Amino acid sequence: MVGCRFADGSAGASPAKVSPPLPDNSSQHVKLVERAANSCYRICVSQNQLTQRAAALLSSKANSLPQLPVTIGLDGFVDSIIRVVDKRESAERYTTMPTIAVLADRLARAAGMSTNIELWVERVKLGGNGPIMANAMAALGTPTTYIGNLGYPHVHPAFAELTERATVISIAEPAYTDALEFNDGKLMLGKRKTMLDVNWPNLVDRVGRDRLQGLFASSKLIGLQNWTMLPAMSDIWQHVLDEICPKLKVRNTFFFDLADPESRDPQDIRHALDLIAKFQKHFETYLGLNEKESFEVADVLAYKGARDGEAAVQAVAKFIQDKLKIAGVVVHPRAYAVAASNAGDAKVAGPFVEKPLISTGAGDHFNAGFCLGKLMGADDETALQIGVGNSGYYVRTAQSPAALELAGFLKTL
Repeated sequence: MVGCRFADGSAGASPAKVSPPLPDNSSQHVKLVERAANSCYRICVSQNQLTQRAAALLSSKANSLPQLPVTIGLDGFVDSIIRVVDKRESAERYTTMPTIAVLADRLARAAGMSTNIELWVERVKLGGNGPIMANAMAALGTPTTYIGNLGYPHVHPAFAELTERATVISIAEPAYTDALEFNDGKLMLGKRKTMLDVNWPNLVDRVGRDRLQGLFASSKLIGLQNWTMLPAMSDIWQHVLDEICPKLKVRNTFFFDLADPESRDPQDIRHALDLIAKFQKHFETYLGLNEKESFEVADVLAYKGARDGEAAVQAVAKFIQDKLKIAGVVVHPRAYAVAASNAGDAKVAGPFVEKPLISTGAGDHFNAGFCLGKLMGADDETALQIGVGNSGYYVRTAQSPAALELAGFLKTL
């Protein structure tokens, strides 16, 4: 697979086989190939060249990352990473259900009767879109401030690593998630009552209005994540637009992640999207989505296009970006990632692994890598490559890499 961009910005995959060179006397013996429809041109960059370019950027910018402060929020979960036991052979030995379909079948067969399912907790860790992204950003090397519900008045021990890496401002008790992991995905079972305490009055009271204003003014990146699970998030965004943004003097970057909005009313989703669009007036604004989320958001915007295949994912990213008129929309399926921005469309292959050591948090690590790329001045392809590389490192090791560690990993791809 190669990363490609047309001169009009659209992305394309290269053919599986490379054609032999044209004869020297051919008028087409050049790297720029005329695109039949509109005389545009395609330049293809090999995957190896792209990964090396991303690694080189990380290596060259690693020492300057302390000059890129970021502020992330606003959720906070304690995650239990769980495997569902299929058969227990002894106290030490057991097999796990490999796919969600296997669990679904077990549950279906229990309808009208009952069943007993064992959940094996492999680890307890910090969770939530915001904390995982913030931890990943801090590990990469950016000075990071995190605001959210990590425990109040005392931070929960699950966030100890984040408190060591970042400045943490906690305004409420954490929520809890049981993350059931399978080879083909995960089921997130959430206990979210404390998310109600993440609201504008609590933010102003426990962070301070002046401190909030200062963080928005000084941070090169702002990310207020997990709209779906924070009932007051739209109201918070509106207050930020009304009370914080008019006082800003510098245009920085804002990154949004709705986090699986399927459970929310379509009218609420549309209102949230309208608010995101308004941030473009004050920030270079990006929206990050996984494949499923991208079509849910597009449906709210009356999308009528294709739904299957990589081309459809690219099309839906462009559709959303055109509708919202923001700087960019990024979509990250499991095996690749795409971006649609004013510069055009881009796509890169990811370092896909069939059996990840961990999958919960992979998307947040992608977001951190992509955002770091944009903060370093990368084009969309390079930022995507840093994103999929950061995610790929994480799912293989269950660790968040530093910038130079990520550069080293990219060089091996």
